[in-house]
Amino acid sequence: MATSVRKVKTSDLELKDRLVAINRVTKVTKGGRNFSFSAIVVVGNEDGVVGWGLGKANEVTTAIAKGVEAAKKNLIKVPIYKGTIPHEQIAKYGGATVWLKPASSGTGVKAGGAMRAVLESVGIKDVLAKSKGSSNPHNLVKATMEALIELRDAFTVAQHRGVSMNKVFNG
Repeated sequence: MATSVRKVKTSDLELKDRLVAINRVTKVTKGGRNFSFSAIVVVGNEDGVVGWGLGKANEVTTAIAKGVEAAKKNLIKVPIYKGTIPHEQIAKYGGATVWLKPASSGTGVKAGGAMRAVLESVGIKDVLAKSKGSSNPHNLVKATMEALIELRDAFTVAQHRGVSMNKVFNG
């Protein structure tokens, strides 16, 4: 796992939000059923910054707004190399396992549902992705974010090892 998470401030960013999933929750009381909603939202600037949030409220619009605010509080910076990810990555959260692999230019985002929302929000144009295990959108979003946090570009690897960029690539 990456030693330091690259946190980002929201101040001067144009963030776009995507609704990943909305869930109606029912609480049964002696007075009847109480309905509320939970929404999982992903925000990103499509240039290497992404975050996710969960909002819960009695109305859908309020739940989405709360999710967006929560997502803006946990933004991370992701290294993007020529529109794709720098290297292959596997991550697990709960029952969901995600596998991300760099793709050549023109491939597009080959990913399903919740993973696609996260990858498009971060600004990755070409990637191959596979989810295994649970298809629960909450766990898929968290596993995808975990995989993106663990990504490192060549410059970071060279700096961490204390060697030159040439040494990273040529051994």
